Amino acid sequence: MGSAAQNERVDWEAALVQRARSGDTRAFERLYRDHIGSVYGLCLRMVRDRAHAEDCAQEAFVNAWRALGRFETRSSFSTWLHRIAVNVVLSRRRKAGSQVESKLSAADPDEEFADAPGEWTLDTPVEVEEIESAIGTLPDGARDALVLCGIYGYSHGEAAQMLGVAEGTCKAQLHRARALLRVRLEPESHP
Repeated sequence: MGSAAQNERVDWEAALVQRARSGDTRAFERLYRDHIGSVYGLCLRMVRDRAHAEDCAQEAFVNAWRALGRFETRSSFSTWLHRIAVNVVLSRRRKAGSQVESKLSAADPDEEFADAPGEWTLDTPVEVEEIESAIGTLPDGARDALVLCGIYGYSHGEAAQMLGVAEGTCKAQLHRARALLRVRLEPESHP
């Protein structure tokens, strides 16, 4: 998308947000239609269950509608929505008794991968479905960091803020995720 078209899109979305903030439900419906795919995809990658992801995405939009008056335009609307969606996922995870991993443990069975190369390159081609399946097997903290930084392109700082962890923890979790994926996606010929 060219710069002029991108600016036009941003202006159009800002106008929709302003109308929605004034109570225009049709403007919010349009924002919903424009962003539900991205929010649902984020939730699905984090929770690994379609029904649960749908619930999280819907709850994120309900929360967004309620908090729309507090939306500050310092970030994009999609970034703000993603933060809300991450908060919903983490909140539900806590309620279910799970906890987001906050640091790598010395007793971690995956610690053998901690010194793997930082670059994620594979020696053999893999299918998208294989990658998605492998991402689904990652521990929560590693998967969350990979989804936010590696897939959605957030910086370590932004992802750490969304996840409520230190930036260094986010970096370690992303490194861990990449190392685990490399091992899981390479053929069995590796020791």
